Amino acid sequence: MTWSISNCFITLVVLFLWRVEDIAEACSCSPAHPQQAFCNADVVIRAKVVGKKVVEAGNDVYGNTIKRIKYDIKQIKMFKGPDRDIDAIFTAPSSAVCGVTLETNGNKEYLFTGKLETDGTMHVTLCDFIESWEAMSATQKKSLTQRYESGCKCKIIRCTSIPCTISAPEECLWTDWVMEKSHSGPQAQHFACINRSDGSCAWYRGIAPPKKEFLDIEDP
Repeated sequence: MTWSISNCFITLVVLFLWRVEDIAEACSCSPAHPQQAFCNADVVIRAKVVGKKVVEAGNDVYGNTIKRIKYDIKQIKMFKGPDRDIDAIFTAPSSAVCGVTLETNGNKEYLFTGKLETDGTMHVTLCDFIESWEAMSATQKKSLTQRYESGCKCKIIRCTSIPCTISAPEECLWTDWVMEKSHSGPQAQHFACINRSDGSCAWYRGIAPPKKEFLDIEDP
């Protein structure tokens, strides 16, 4: 009986450790406002995905082959990045390690934000802002050309519970989660946090360029 209990205990420990390791490898990201995603990215492009294949990307410290998914893309417009077209993006092979799954029939347009690797390739993860172009608001699309960039010196503070406040004039409080229980609420869809003439930052709504008297703007 003692031997059986010991075996059972050992089995449970092994299963527990396996589950802990599995959880530790899961992808975890802190939600970002589209403006934050734009400012933090090396590359921001609009593109269609036209192909997919698994490729090798060297070896890990144990000598195991590292695999990546290569998506061939057709770039439509670059909003931020190098002075050349991007013809492929790379991602991890599964969502557990933040890999991205995309439609490859060439019919769907995406907005991609991502990082440039040292070899010049573009890498994307689930933590990047990747959205169907059709699903984006008019304000988001317009902000890609100038609005978001003008606010990259500002800091967007995500409010996760009430009360929440800002601690510096260059901060904007992002309240979509507490107000809408969504990170794709009105502030993400229709607002950008941009610099005022006095160096402070404030939310600005709409497509039209802000007026010079923007100092009197009200936060949402």
